[in-house]
Amino acid sequence: MGYKNNQMGYNKDLLHSRSVIKRGNYALIPHDGLVKNVIPGFEQCEVTVLGSPKLGASFVDYIINMLPGGRNTRGFGAEGVQTFVYVVKGSLKVSDDEESHELTTGGYAYFPAGKLMYLENLANEDTEIFLYKKRYEPLEGYEAHKVVGNVNDLEAIHYEDMEDVLFWNLLPTDNLGFDMNFHVLTFKQGASHGYVETHVQEHGAYILSGEGMYNLDNEWMPVEKGDYIFMGAYAPQAAYAIGRGEPLSYVYSKDCNRDPII
Repeated sequence: MGYKNNQMGYNKDLLHSRSVIKRGNYALIPHDGLVKNVIPGFEQCEVTVLGSPKLGASFVDYIINMLPGGRNTRGFGAEGVQTFVYVVKGSLKVSDDEESHELTTGGYAYFPAGKLMYLENLANEDTEIFLYKKRYEPLEGYEAHKVVGNVNDLEAIHYEDMEDVLFWNLLPTDNLGFDMNFHVLTFKQGASHGYVETHVQEHGAYILSGEGMYNLDNEWMPVEKGDYIFMGAYAPQAAYAIGRGEPLSYVYSKDCNRDPII
């Protein structure tokens, strides 16, 4: 199976972990201790499953290190399942049955339900990607469409008018065909949410840079680059950035544009 950080053998310290798992509520999964999974279709890829229904999520998140020659030619996704990929670092070719796109660091692609996503590492070194899938909730009269872009080409938004908190929408916010969105949120040192949020939406977040303190169900926890956070519906949540140098930044999903089912 193996560990994502490739640290084998005995640890020099006592066995410990920052992991906190509250199924259906929230989870903090640090990069240390993550294991590699064998997923059919992924070749020369070190795949780790992060969020999943077993955790209480309505989606599945993966962090994948694609070695040189790494690829998925079987196709990622399924009938009724939408997919999204974000390039944490490296160079990636993303294809469907009609065309292909070359993505670099900060690049992303959304494929609507039923369109298989084919992936290939274009670099001579490792490429790291954050991958997502979720069953699509159709809405009569609307439909989603393929989106390809790069966060570096988008205009930053001052999150709730705060100058030191920046926000990027990766998918359309004015199209009810989309039942989810992806965002990048960045806090400069000392910046924070303006309040502790409590809402029906759930999130899966992968920390791209920096360090911070995260409030999950009113428990403050240290987080850093490479950590994964699952936030279930109604879990109180907020963050502030700490550390030196890099801002606290993460990419995350959010369900939206649908009335809760009863």
